[in-house]
Amino acid sequence: MSVEVRMPALSPTMEKGRLAKWLVAEGDVVKPGDLIAEVETDKATMEVEAADDGRVARLMVAEGSEDVAVGAVIALLARGEDKGPTTPPPPASVEAAHHADQRSHPGPSADEGEAHSPARAARSDPPAARRPSPAERIRISPLAARIVEAKGIDISSISGSGPDGRIVRRDLPAAACAEKYVAPAPVQRPDLAPSADIPRETIKLSPMRKAIARRLSESKQTVPHFYLTARCNIDALLRIRSDLNAHLEARGVKLSLNDLLMKAMATALIDVPEANVRFEGDELHRFSRVDLAMAVAIDGGLVTPILKGVDALSLSAISAASKALAVKARDGKLQPSEYQGGTASMSNLGMFGIDEITPVINPPHALTLGVAAGIRQPWDVNGELALATVMSVTGSFDHRAIDGAIAARFMSAFKERVETPLLILG
Repeated sequence: MSVEVRMPALSPTMEKGRLAKWLVAEGDVVKPGDLIAEVETDKATMEVEAADDGRVARLMVAEGSEDVAVGAVIALLARGEDKGPTTPPPPASVEAAHHADQRSHPGPSADEGEAHSPARAARSDPPAARRPSPAERIRISPLAARIVEAKGIDISSISGSGPDGRIVRRDLPAAACAEKYVAPAPVQRPDLAPSADIPRETIKLSPMRKAIARRLSESKQTVPHFYLTARCNIDALLRIRSDLNAHLEARGVKLSLNDLLMKAMATALIDVPEANVRFEGDELHRFSRVDLAMAVAIDGGLVTPILKGVDALSLSAISAASKALAVKARDGKLQPSEYQGGTASMSNLGMFGIDEITPVINPPHALTLGVAAGIRQPWDVNGELALATVMSVTGSFDHRAIDGAIAARFMSAFKERVETPLLILG
């Protein structure tokens, strides 16, 4: 008896993954709970455990294969007296694995021989192969092809009157062309290909980079963003941070400015709960706890681990938790529960000296706060012109869930806590 091991869904949104590494070899005996593979998702590299016992009869997907679909067979286990399959499994059960393997290995190696030859591939294809479109089978103009596809016209017996026997619009049945068909105007695009003489490196997108591109493209296309910016005098915040660190140093705690800003954001959201929300179609979820997603830059991308219940945490607890999550994020060891969910996001680029940041909303959140650097500049300090450290903060809001007045109240509450930091210590 053979047992199929399938690509697991390691998160609710996972559709594909990269089989980064096999931890077993063909012939190894495994039991439930044994680690058999490492799978790379868009967020982290996770270990896959065996769910059944048996002997590894066949590894169906090569190590390093990308875009392996969830549910695809990645290995076969032999149980009992079964010595494992003697012939390749039906193509339908390994289609995703086969395509992933072909992407990772463009050509067959010397010892693969017949197994990956075109003739063998043709013999193993199912009879019902993809039917080519009319435009692929018969010479046909683009306009006629669009009408044929839209109307479902059988053109196998139609003789074309166009150049070289090409089928054109006038050759199609009059009834099919009765409705006025307006061809879309051709889009004039510049040649975007780089000049051949420019030195360059072509880098294949990682699963994480693909996920970032997909999610943030969807965010800008489907979420109606609007933005509010506040400039905060952070001199008092810097002083209180310095005082606190002087007392906490003996306990091995060193607060960052970001720790205080997360606390200020969380308490502002408790003060303005209408901004601590999520849009869900016909419903609006309003949260009574603040779980903040903090953006962490890692090699090849960005992850957003979740700091839960920030409104109720002490500053030292926020500091310890945020540092631990950042380390796990950079090591690729975050668990799904540590990067899924959250009620709002913060992205801080102040450490890079950025004057201002307008972030893209991190779905499914309705609010992402972008924090820039503190800059010394002239400022009204107690009614007099003086130098102050001023920080620009921009909130990106989902207008389906948050109105302008609510967003303004939140930004005002955040600024008040930053400029009067004793409010976040209560």
